[in-house]
Amino acid sequence: MQRRAIITTVLAGLLTSACATVGPNYKAPTSASLALPGSYASETAPSDPAALQQWWTRFGDEQLDALISRAIAGNLDLAVARSRLRQAREAVTQARADRLPSVGASGQVNQSVDSDGNNGRSYSVGADASWEADLFGGIGRSIEASSAAAEGSAYDLASVRVSIVAEVANNYLQARLAQQRLELARQNLAFADENLQIARWRLQAGLVSSLDVEQARTARAQIAATLPSFEQSFSAAAYRLGVLTGQPPAALTTELNQMRPLPQAPAAVAAGLPADTLRQRPDVRSAERTLAAETARIGVAQAQLYPRLSIGGSIGTSALSLGGLANLLTGNLFSSLSQTIFDGGRLRSQVRSQQAAAEGAFATYRQTVLTALEDVENALVAVRTAEQRQAQFTEALDAARNQAILARSNYRAGLSDFQQLLNAEQALVSSSEGLLTAQGDRTLAIVQLYRALGGGWDPAAPAA
Repeated sequence: MQRRAIITTVLAGLLTSACATVGPNYKAPTSASLALPGSYASETAPSDPAALQQWWTRFGDEQLDALISRAIAGNLDLAVARSRLRQAREAVTQARADRLPSVGASGQVNQSVDSDGNNGRSYSVGADASWEADLFGGIGRSIEASSAAAEGSAYDLASVRVSIVAEVANNYLQARLAQQRLELARQNLAFADENLQIARWRLQAGLVSSLDVEQARTARAQIAATLPSFEQSFSAAAYRLGVLTGQPPAALTTELNQMRPLPQAPAAVAAGLPADTLRQRPDVRSAERTLAAETARIGVAQAQLYPRLSIGGSIGTSALSLGGLANLLTGNLFSSLSQTIFDGGRLRSQVRSQQAAAEGAFATYRQTVLTALEDVENALVAVRTAEQRQAQFTEALDAARNQAILARSNYRAGLSDFQQLLNAEQALVSSSEGLLTAQGDRTLAIVQLYRALGGGWDPAAPAA
């Protein structure tokens, strides 16, 4: 009769566990609930997810490709994110283990000595098992929450990868841009040296006063003063690349010292629609998984309000010799049903607290969505304005070159004073630097756009 009662209790627990699940069933927010715009303010072509996965290869720079590969393999922030992903996956395994019985075994040897000096020895062996029925789905919700958290950790890893790839590209471009600025400054310095020499010749010939020489010296010194800052910018970018690839800061300095042109960014980048960005951005998908985990934890908290059924048993034997352990086995089987009657409102407060956590996760998710859209909009504007500036500086540089040639010829012939030559040279320097800066800004803005779109990972395999 006892055996039948226990079996009946177990079956009832299993049936109830299969039918009752507390807590809300998670549903991912829809585009309507997020109030997504239909398109970006800047009209763009449909996105190409395949092109986003390895967007840096479109710059056509083998050294950039190699640096990004080394960063993906050796970056320490990525190593930390990988370890966190492994921890999250082990948490899923631990949560699933709660659905299985817990089994243990023990053994004991007792040695005794009486007052007459006689030795006695006894042996005992036992095993026990226990299992808690998931009556109201609390364990199932815990597994659901752990699984969502693990998926979120995979997206966190992808998000770190997206950031690292973009940062490597950004610093590599900064290093090359600093080299181009340094080379341009040296060319301008050569022109300034030539102008200073002309002014000294004319002074020696008595054609001009020493004012021309001093103005030429001033202009030359101002150009020369920019060289150290460009060298510092290059060093800072090179040092950052060393750390990003998991090496000492100066590890890549020699490798990057060789002058190379600024990589050419692709002519256009298709941003697609806001809904495409939400699917592509790993930080957005991580925030959505966090919302799913917090929603599942409401069910975990609610399950604590209901009865808990535990079933267990033990078996054991004891004897005065090892050979006699199998002679007599004893065991018992038991079940218990427990219910909290009064706890001062603690359990219900935990439910309300978890509901608030889920509401906060939803707000965080919405904020992440809006930030992602903002990043894309800003990047699109940055690309467009840089292109406009580049076009204007191209025209300005052409005019400034012609002006400088005429001014230098007139000054040599004595048809104009040094101030006109100085103004023309300053216009040439300004236009040259402006065009180079605009070209660099456009290239950097393209990198910013790729990062804003979530490029640099495979959405089908976030943990790859």
